[in-house]
Amino acid sequence: MRTALVYHEDMTAARLLWEDPECEIERPERLTAALERLRQWGLEQRCLQLAAREASEAELGLVHSPEYVSLLRGTQTLSTRELQALSGQYDAVYFHPSTFHCARLAVGAALQLVDAVLTGAVHNGLALVRPPGHHGQRAAANGFCVFNNVAIAAKYAKRRHGLHSVLYFSWHRYEHGHFWPYLRESDADAVGQGQGRGFTVNLPWNQFDPELVLISAGFDSAIGDPEGQMRATPECFSHLTQLLQVLAGGRVCAVLEGGYHLESLSQSVCMVVKALLGDPALPLSGPMEPHHSALESIQSVRAAQAPHWKSLRQQGSTPILNPSTYSLERRASPVSPGGPKFKAAEAQASAALSSLLDQLHLNPTLPVRTAVSLTALDAALVLPADVLRQEGSAPQEETRAWARLHEALAQDKALTALGKVLHLLNGILDGQVSSGIAATPEPAAAPTLDVVIRRSLSHGARRLLCVAVGQLDRPADLADDGRNLWLNIRGKEAAAPSMFQVSVPLPGTTGGFVSCVLALVLPLAYGFQPDLVLVALGPAHGLQAPQAALLASLLRGPAGGRVLVLLEQGSTSQLAGILARVLQGEAPPGLGPFSMASPEDTQALIYLRGQLEAEWKMLQVAAPQVP
Repeated sequence: MRTALVYHEDMTAARLLWEDPECEIERPERLTAALERLRQWGLEQRCLQLAAREASEAELGLVHSPEYVSLLRGTQTLSTRELQALSGQYDAVYFHPSTFHCARLAVGAALQLVDAVLTGAVHNGLALVRPPGHHGQRAAANGFCVFNNVAIAAKYAKRRHGLHSVLYFSWHRYEHGHFWPYLRESDADAVGQGQGRGFTVNLPWNQFDPELVLISAGFDSAIGDPEGQMRATPECFSHLTQLLQVLAGGRVCAVLEGGYHLESLSQSVCMVVKALLGDPALPLSGPMEPHHSALESIQSVRAAQAPHWKSLRQQGSTPILNPSTYSLERRASPVSPGGPKFKAAEAQASAALSSLLDQLHLNPTLPVRTAVSLTALDAALVLPADVLRQEGSAPQEETRAWARLHEALAQDKALTALGKVLHLLNGILDGQVSSGIAATPEPAAAPTLDVVIRRSLSHGARRLLCVAVGQLDRPADLADDGRNLWLNIRGKEAAAPSMFQVSVPLPGTTGGFVSCVLALVLPLAYGFQPDLVLVALGPAHGLQAPQAALLASLLRGPAGGRVLVLLEQGSTSQLAGILARVLQGEAPPGLGPFSMASPEDTQALIYLRGQLEAEWKMLQVAAPQVP
């Protein structure tokens, strides 16, 4: 199995023994509701299920002081009154006679998951634990957290498995220190200390190239949550997880942290597990326009991290936002249960969560996620067992009708290949297959792409994104009506004749290629919200297999996994196998040593972003100044 689920029912034992409105939301039902939802959706059964073990006190000592561990050990014999008095010494914490056992299981679950991933027993996994850990300090409990589960897991991975680079990823709310727990360490300019300066990044990841990714998976930012009071819908966490899976060869360990709205939490947990299993993420809904505060946070991080990461210094100068120059976007203080504001928030959350269930009904996980349709299957081609080798073709009458559009398609080889491409495309458009790979003879690459675009737009695709790599020109009479977005990589120059026609030269370095994908291709793709993505690797495309795999992998997100890749027949053997695996949800291979983007490539990106960001809000890199 590819994904582990680590859990132990004893972690539901600890509960609040006295009245405390602040702490009552951290309750055992957080785990039982999430587990029940995983079972309802058939996700638990698809995972390797591991029973959590207790972490040893030596393992706890990787992060926490002996005195603190001893204090927690002593809570097992305290009376309720003594537990309440001790809890009052910390911020938003309660202790129970089972807390020490539960907290050791939570740490042990994270360590078991690390072991399973790094020994190759699984590719990735989720530790479903409580109490949470990411606010836990060396000698103090804090914010429902007792031991810092993920911090211990990071130290353990380096010491036990000899890793040198571990990415610890956590999403949290800071809001210029106006949001609990008010820690300066959470601000954008907190960059670490000593030899670790530049390795604390309070927002994005970069060219760090980690060997393992640890996700501190908190869901108090999910819609309806009484603690975070934010509005992230469950599918957002699926997209976040997929983005992280392209790192570290897909070795990703997610560990549950916060999340206190049971329905929102349980659905969000399911979205993360679906992503870990390789299922396509549901398309994001709503306007694709970043919030002002998000843009300000990104720019603040770039400014703080630029002295430590050359790639950030290359991205062009943008205004540094000072919080004093605009009105702080404060959120309302916590609302009391039963009040009108609470009821309104609950209604909003219920509507969003019901909408997600409707999406799941309309977009079920298909039994065939990926199909490969090639005119000649190479004996050396190795495909995953659950990838379909498709042999069929579209009806001859349909194939010949489309072939009449281009003389080059009348050739026997081209006509045969077109029939296979159309058959695969029909399967994707009809919902029988999520994604696919097909081959075309080189002389027929552009005509075949033209037919695929027209067939898609006339038979069900409302918005079509075409990423054409190599010597492929946009069909001259293709309507510029907003239904198709044409993005050509390896164009002669950076150009944007319209917001739906973009051309960029192929970067010549790994850093340049990554910047092109993350800073241009992906924002355009998410902003466009396509129903289907076409990736056409045409003549002289120039992409190495890992680059093509990264491109295809990241483009699964915007269209809910509906991706069709068109290859030249001469390059299908090795490349088809790699692409089939990433379309199936596996991690792409590494790009190799990181090399900086050239000044020319950087300037091309800056120029295009400047030309397009007024129409494509996802391209904005800094928020406008507020008078």
